[in-house]
Amino acid sequence: MPRMQPGNRGFTLIELMVTVAIVAIIAAVAIPAYGEYVVRSRLPQAHNNLAMLRVKLEQHFQDNRSYEGACVAGSAAPLPAQDDFTYACPTLTGTAFLVTATGRAGTPVAGFTFSLDHANARRSTALPEGWGVAPVACWVTRKGGGC
Repeated sequence: MPRMQPGNRGFTLIELMVTVAIVAIIAAVAIPAYGEYVVRSRLPQAHNNLAMLRVKLEQHFQDNRSYEGACVAGSAAPLPAQDDFTYACPTLTGTAFLVTATGRAGTPVAGFTFSLDHANARRSTALPEGWGVAPVACWVTRKGGGC
């Protein structure tokens, strides 16, 4: 049987198990935090597109004295291209509008719905579990309903 040299000692099973346990604990904390970071990084695209759409709707109103007819291709205020969100104009009247951004299914932002109206009232009308209780009178950007 070969003799172990004093400097050729390997890892014990206990040392390996402790290392695996430490890595598992770090992963258990890091993976959910990373998932929340990904969601938070995608919310501003909806906020920016809604704000940009509001400006275009106001330009349409200045030209036509009505919001009607906006939000269609070829108008001064077409809906933004779909990204992680689907955009809609459920309300367009002569003097009022409401635009929404709804998180698409299968994306990290599924479950979010943000809205903006002619009075610049920003609302979160639907939120995933853990992000607060909708409706909230602002665009939620953090878990717990923080704006």
